[in-house]
Amino acid sequence: MKTIKSHKDLKVWQESMDFVVKIYALTEHFPSNEAFGLTAQLRRASISIPSNIAEGAGRKGAKELSRFLFIALGSLSEVETQLEISQRLGYVNDLDDINTTIYFIRNMISKLIKSINN
Repeated sequence: MKTIKSHKDLKVWQESMDFVVKIYALTEHFPSNEAFGLTAQLRRASISIPSNIAEGAGRKGAKELSRFLFIALGSLSEVETQLEISQRLGYVNDLDDINTTIYFIRNMISKLIKSINN
């Protein structure tokens, strides 16, 4: 694996930061009674993705990075579930673009984990 100078060098971190912005924009239109419910949960879980990538990259060793990447994958799955709930409640209609981004980020994290562990 190539040496990382900063977590900001990781394309997956950059993409997950953009994903957070998408989630914030999407939840901006959620009902006000969801401010402490789904809105907060989605935002918190989406923020957790690049945060864990950054924390793992800042730790010593590939094992630590891999562990935090798995946590980021868990947060990504959490966001995916919460978006499905949001859609079922009628807060969002079309999740195709977001689901494509989720797939892309999941794929990038999984490949990074695989490259670290090889």
